[in-house]
Amino acid sequence: MAIGYSLNLEQSQRLVMTPELRQAITVLQLSSLELAEYVQQELLENPFLEIKEENGESVEDSLPEPAEREKDSDRDWEEYFAEDADPAAGYRSKSATAENGYENFVSRSPTLAEHLILQLDLSPCGGTVKKIGEYLIGNLDEHGYLRCTVEEVCAGLGVKEAEVREALTLVQTFDPPGVAARDLRECLLNQVDQLGPGDPLVRRIIESHLEDLAAGRLSRIARCLSVPVQEVQRAADVIRKLDPKPGSHFASPGDTRYIVPDVILEKLGRDYAIVINDSAIPRVTISRAYRSLLNRSGEDPETRRYLESRLNAASWLVRSIEQRKVTLYRVTECLVELQRDFLDYGVRYLRPLNLRKVAERLGLHESTISRATANKYIQTPLGVFEMKYFFSPGLNNADGTLTSAESIKCRLQEFIGAEDAKNPLNDQRLVEMFARQGIRISRRTIAKYRDELGIPAAARRKRY
Repeated sequence: MAIGYSLNLEQSQRLVMTPELRQAITVLQLSSLELAEYVQQELLENPFLEIKEENGESVEDSLPEPAEREKDSDRDWEEYFAEDADPAAGYRSKSATAENGYENFVSRSPTLAEHLILQLDLSPCGGTVKKIGEYLIGNLDEHGYLRCTVEEVCAGLGVKEAEVREALTLVQTFDPPGVAARDLRECLLNQVDQLGPGDPLVRRIIESHLEDLAAGRLSRIARCLSVPVQEVQRAADVIRKLDPKPGSHFASPGDTRYIVPDVILEKLGRDYAIVINDSAIPRVTISRAYRSLLNRSGEDPETRRYLESRLNAASWLVRSIEQRKVTLYRVTECLVELQRDFLDYGVRYLRPLNLRKVAERLGLHESTISRATANKYIQTPLGVFEMKYFFSPGLNNADGTLTSAESIKCRLQEFIGAEDAKNPLNDQRLVEMFARQGIRISRRTIAKYRDELGIPAAARRKRY
């Protein structure tokens, strides 16, 4: 067999990930707040970008004309770039002043440490105890538990054990009740002590039968303590009202979070109006002053290449933002059409839906739909939902139709909410109830949905 060489030409199409395409993809998948930060960063890095005023003019166009201007010659680009003055200093608009108003700032809740330090400062204690108290507060985790031992505090501060225990006892009397405990049992017992004299059975259960209580074995607790199960039930109700994580209700440093909906749906009669909420995104445009630099002669090739690249990047960003708005509008319009019953009547009527169905209707790729709905929120008359919520898997019904998982969860809550507390519905009975409605579902799926909804098993829901 002869071995030879040949040269063949082959023509094929291949998608090249250009910087412009990468930027368009990035912009599409950002939420409104993330896009606002992204645009602000681009404004700092790209001189061709500037903020557009509400009247349609750019900020630079609205600047007052200088009293004396050289009409013979323009400044060359070196002078333009060497401008030392803050370009924003001369045009602080009234809108900028309004944005800095007190009503536009998000208030920050105190952290657990700040809340405890304030109480420590108001306590009539000595300097050593106060110093130890500050050390203890600094060693609390986000749930309010102490994550160091008495011996470690003694070694770290060089103080006596009695002083550490005195400071620990003091901090444990602070609000929130149960703070600075070393384990769950101590946390609950401290809360019981602060509630005042109560049922001694509550303390006995916490001290000796916490594991049985967590597993719902009330009958076993009643046998061990030789008390009626009804009394154990009442004590368990008291314990369930205690807070196992007393520090978790306080903010962590920099933990202030809020949601800005990317899309707002307003019901007008029988129709829904779609509003793309871009109020948080700076409106950007191309700077005329920098664009004029490209029209001048005498620029060296390197400078011209830089200006052209910056202009192209700025133009692509403006186009990407507009394309994001158009895509988001089209996707929302399709979701309103496909999930109209959900919007009109509630979660029970949410239909099964996947990305492919929306992509086929809009003539787009599934990945585009995925990026367009990622990290986005939509405000509806029913409340604010993540856009991914509109996409729900479905289960087969007896008649061949599909029911969405969210609809089944809604019905599951209704079934359990209406059950007899003394004879709660187990998973098998729930399967049978769904079957009577024509919905085929397994016990494993019921258990999975219960866990996702935070609903315990029937044995733990039983009342005596």
